Amino acid sequence: MKKSPFNLDDDSTYQKWRDWKLENCAKDVSDFIVEIDDPRKLTQAQHDAILDRCKKYNMAVYVSKLGDMEGTDIPRGIGSAFGLENLDYNRGAESDAVTALTVQDDAYHSVYIPYSNREIHWHTDGYYNRLDLQNHALLLHCVRPAMSGGENAVIDNELVYILMRDENPDYIRALMAEDAVLFPENIVDGVELRPNRIGPVWMVAADGHLHMRYTMRKRNVLWKDDSTVKSAVTWLENLLNGDSEHIFRATLQSGWGLVSNNVLHDRSSFEDDEDPAKKRLLYRARYFDRIQGM
Repeated sequence: MKKSPFNLDDDSTYQKWRDWKLENCAKDVSDFIVEIDDPRKLTQAQHDAILDRCKKYNMAVYVSKLGDMEGTDIPRGIGSAFGLENLDYNRGAESDAVTALTVQDDAYHSVYIPYSNREIHWHTDGYYNRLDLQNHALLLHCVRPAMSGGENAVIDNELVYILMRDENPDYIRALMAEDAVLFPENIVDGVELRPNRIGPVWMVAADGHLHMRYTMRKRNVLWKDDSTVKSAVTWLENLLNGDSEHIFRATLQSGWGLVSNNVLHDRSSFEDDEDPAKKRLLYRARYFDRIQGM
């Protein structure tokens, strides 16, 4: 393998990258925030500010003046500004592949947690996809927050990698194995919507960037029967359930959005307003691309 901070046999390159990453990590939620006018029409300065944060933190939060304006063109517009075009369609998405995340009680949506008001445990999006069709970027745009709750927590995957490698490089090695984790098939009414997906947690993409496939949901994952894998998973759960200085929490408000390279995130449970017109609504766009310009 060529020189890479993600090559366990290349400690020199890793240490240089690690030093840069830790020197430039966020210290407060405010570090992520960029104030803008319209996410579909960024000025060069606004674009550069968002990109700068994505370079350092793998994510940025924009605060726009749109308020509770609806329309899937909003996340698509900001995605296009950062070279994100290859959307990952899913069965619950709108016709343009952007998903409206709101509480829905119909037979199809109600079985999936993103369409409920229940908490969502730590995960990266699309972890169950084929290895060659992973979600490398994730956008969220808030039209309306919930009446209460619905807070997101985030942590940069690259910082998780550093913390895990510093703790025990064998944890990284075990979770890079091609059979480290199995995400079971999805069968609905006797029809297989997705077969079993087996693969690593940590991956190094063709362009050299680090990618992570992970979920904390117990019934959606089968870990390899290996002591090091199990120890690594326990360590990771303890980190994400703990009070790490690298975990940040915030609730997106109307006109706010998250631009990210599919960082680890969760969501707390929430309560909606009784008025259907005031229900929580977020748009989610998942991309096979990674944010361009980094």
